[in-house]
Amino acid sequence: MKIYSASETKRLLTYPLLVESLKKTIMAYARGEIICPERVTIAAPEARSDNPALLMVMPAASSELFVTKILTICPDNAASDRPVIQGTINCADARTGSPLFTLDAPTVTMLRTSALSMLAIALLARQSVKNILIIGTGVQAIAHCEALAALYPESSVFIRGRTKESSLAFCQKLSDLPLRLQPDCQEGQVFDVVITVTSSREVIYNEAPSACPLVIAVGAFKPEMVEIAPEIVRNSLVYVDDPIGAPSEAGDIIQAGLEWSKVQPLAKALEVTPPIGMPVLFKSVGCAAWDLAACQAMMVASKRENSKGL
Repeated sequence: MKIYSASETKRLLTYPLLVESLKKTIMAYARGEIICPERVTIAAPEARSDNPALLMVMPAASSELFVTKILTICPDNAASDRPVIQGTINCADARTGSPLFTLDAPTVTMLRTSALSMLAIALLARQSVKNILIIGTGVQAIAHCEALAALYPESSVFIRGRTKESSLAFCQKLSDLPLRLQPDCQEGQVFDVVITVTSSREVIYNEAPSACPLVIAVGAFKPEMVEIAPEIVRNSLVYVDDPIGAPSEAGDIIQAGLEWSKVQPLAKALEVTPPIGMPVLFKSVGCAAWDLAACQAMMVASKRENSKGL
């Protein structure tokens, strides 16, 4: 069984390949061809901390692959040199049960989440993407900048961090990317896309709802978390990546009190073009089906890699 390191995983899983695999997987998931139950999360027995270490297990299955993501989340590691999030994605042949390969889970999560945002831009943005605002300066902000550099090179990306200093430091860190990367310090700047990638529990984006920009909310993946103002949610055409997990995880939608009958899966946008003139919000919560998409992409990438070596 092949074990791919974090660097190998990142090198082989290119964004064009991931976006194409996600597109196919989203449709297969919508047709019921992929089984993806809600994640199982447990804390260690007798854990007394308000923020205990967690074990998360996320399986998915198609007619070809069995995929299991196993993560440990240890908040106390933030005070040491150990990663807070660690884990693997194990892929096996669904017909024989034979293990195929293992991927680095944090790397896959980073890549497939930002790739999903790129697919949402392709499907939901109303105009050419030139100016993008990213709110946040963490791992997902980095991943989204790298994805934009791969698929929307030479676009202008504005970074809004907690402080001007953190925004500037982030831009300097990623200055080698083929983007016009700069801190968000221009009042009145018009954006084509706004992407929020924070762990906020307070609203961080509260502009008046409009048909432009497309709003992509990535960070609020728990009911108590929120990034987008309820007024924006309630007055937008809302799409989610996973209609099964979103009702218990999509903090922005939950706190806005939007009826779930008004929320559409992103798969719908692959079939019907969204109407023009209405604000659009895409809420991403993630699920193991997208890890399965990454495994399918890795199989394609590894075949290409092997063919080059012949």
